[in-house]
Amino acid sequence: MVDITPADGIPPAEVAEVELYHPHSWWTKYIFSQDAKVIAVQYSATATGIGLVALVLSWLMRLQLGFPGTFNFITPEAYYQFITMHGMIMVIYLLTALFLGGFGNYLIPLMVGARDMVFPYVNMLSYWIYLLAVLVLVSSFFAPGGPTGAGWTLYPPQAIMSGTPGGQDWGIILMLSSLILFIIGFTMGGLNYVVTVLQGRTRGMTMMRLPLTVWGIFTATVMALLAFPALFVASVMMLLDRVLGTSFFMPAISELGQQLAHNGGSPILFQHLFWFFGHPEVYIVALPAFGIVSDLISTHARKNIFGYRMMVWAIVGIGALSFVVWAHHMYVSGMHPYFGFFFATTTLIIAIPTAIKVYNWVLTLWRGDIHLTIPMLFALAFIVTFVNGGLTGLFLGNVVVDVPLSDTMFVVAHFHMVMGVAPILVVFGAIYHWYPKVTGRMLDETLGRFHFWVTFLGAYLIFFPMHYLGLMGVPRRYAELTDMTIMTESARHLNSFISIMAFIVGFAQMVFLFNLIWSIRHGREAGGNPWRATTLEWQTPQTPPAHGNFGKNLPIVYRWAYDYSVPGAKEDFIPQNMPGSFGPSREPT
Repeated sequence: MVDITPADGIPPAEVAEVELYHPHSWWTKYIFSQDAKVIAVQYSATATGIGLVALVLSWLMRLQLGFPGTFNFITPEAYYQFITMHGMIMVIYLLTALFLGGFGNYLIPLMVGARDMVFPYVNMLSYWIYLLAVLVLVSSFFAPGGPTGAGWTLYPPQAIMSGTPGGQDWGIILMLSSLILFIIGFTMGGLNYVVTVLQGRTRGMTMMRLPLTVWGIFTATVMALLAFPALFVASVMMLLDRVLGTSFFMPAISELGQQLAHNGGSPILFQHLFWFFGHPEVYIVALPAFGIVSDLISTHARKNIFGYRMMVWAIVGIGALSFVVWAHHMYVSGMHPYFGFFFATTTLIIAIPTAIKVYNWVLTLWRGDIHLTIPMLFALAFIVTFVNGGLTGLFLGNVVVDVPLSDTMFVVAHFHMVMGVAPILVVFGAIYHWYPKVTGRMLDETLGRFHFWVTFLGAYLIFFPMHYLGLMGVPRRYAELTDMTIMTESARHLNSFISIMAFIVGFAQMVFLFNLIWSIRHGREAGGNPWRATTLEWQTPQTPPAHGNFGKNLPIVYRWAYDYSVPGAKEDFIPQNMPGSFGPSREPT
C-alpha cells in the first residue's frame, strides 16, 4: 500500500503509484527495455557510435584542407559529402540525442523522484525509431552515388539536382527519410519528458524545487516539440519535390540545357523552415547544457546556486526568444532592411538572459569552496568557451558585419565554439559527474585530467586560428583552396596546424572511451553519493539504481536542490529528501 498521507506540511499524493512493467527475459530487460535508465544508455551508446563516424569524417576533411593534393581518394565530391554528413550527425544525431535521449531519460525520473517515465512503452519505441533513423542515415554511405553532398543545411535547388553528389541518387532520399524518422522518434520521447516533469514529480517536488538540469531539459524539449515540425514538413516537402516532381521549393529551372518539370517553388521558403528549426536547435542543445553546468558548479563549489529563480526565467526567456531570431542566418539570401534590423535586434536581446546566466555562474563561484574535480574543470571550460563563442556571435548577428563574413571560416569557428566545443565540454563534464551513479565506479582521475587538458586546449588551437582565416577572407565549403591568391603562406601553415591539432584532440577522445570501458570493471568503487550532492538521484537506496529507482517508498522532498554549506548543518550539504531545517532557509520563496 502506498503511503499517501500528509507529512510535515507536504500535501498528500493525488494518486497512487502506477505499477511498473517488469521484464520477463534478458531481451526485455536489456534490449527491448522499458526502463528509462537502460534506454538512456542505449541512446548514449548509439549517439556515441554515430558521433565517432562524424569524428572520422572531420579528420578526412582536415586532411584535404591541411594537406591539399596529398590524398587522392578525397575527391571534391567526397569532401562535400563528408561536410554534409559530419554537420548533420553532430547537430542532430549526436548532441540532440545525447542531451535529450541520454541525459533526459536517465536524469528526469531520478531527479523528480519518479519510478520511470510516464509512458515507458512509448519511451522504448522512441529509441528504436531513433536507431532506425541512424541506420537509414548510415546506409546512404553504401547507396549508389553515396550520401548527399548538399551541405548540412540541404538548401534547394542544388540539394536534389544532378550537379550535387547524391542529389539525383539515393543520398538525399535517405537523408530526408532519416530526418523524418528521427523527428517521429523524438516526438515520442519528448512528450514523455514533458509529461513526466509536469505530472510525475514526487510529493514536495514543486516546479521551483526542480534542479536546473531538469529545467534545461524540460524547456529544450518543449522548444523541440515546437521547432522540429518545421524541419519535418520541410523534409517531407523536399522529398516530394525529389521523388514526385512537385514544386514546393523548386523554381522553374534548367539542368544541362534541359528544362525541368518544376515550376513556381520557393527555395527561400525552405530556408525559413530550416532556420525556424535551426536556431532553436542551438538552444535545444544549449539549454540542457546550461542546466547541467549550473548543477555541476553548485555541487563542486559547495555553494547554493546564485539567483535560482532568475536562472529559471532566463532559461524560459532564452527558449522563447530563440523563435524570433532565425532569419539572422539568412542575411545573405536577401531581405528587406527593416527585417534585417528586427532580427539583428532580437539577436542582441537574446544575449541578455544568456549573460544573466553567466553572471549567476560567476557569482555562484564567488567565495565558494571550489573543488577542481574533472566535472568542475569541464564546467569552467564551458563557461569560458561559451562566452568566447557568444562574443563572435554578436559580430555575425549584425547585418553589415555578417554579409562579408558569412561565407568565410569565421562562421565555422564561431559555430563550432558555440554549438560544437561548448556543449561537448558539458557532455564530458556530465559523464564524469554521473558515471559513478550509472556504474557504481569512478572514472580514472589521471586519464580524465589528460583528456580534459588536451581536449580544452586543443579545441582552442583548432578553432581560434579559424577566426583569423575568416577575417582574411578564406572561404568555407571549398574543397580546394591552394590556387586562391587569398591563401597566403601563413594561411596555408595555419590550415596544416589546425589539421594536426584535430588529430591530437581526436586521439584524446580515444583515451576517454578507453577510460569509460576500463572503469566499468576496474574503476574505484564510488559509493552512493561520492560528490556529496543534494539532488534525489544521489539518494537512491542502491547504486546503480534498481528498477523503480527508489525502492519501496518514493522520496518526499522538503527543500530545494541547492542546500550547500548551510550554517548550523552537520554536513556541508542537505539532501532534498531530508526533513527539518538548519539555520536560515536559502530556498527561493
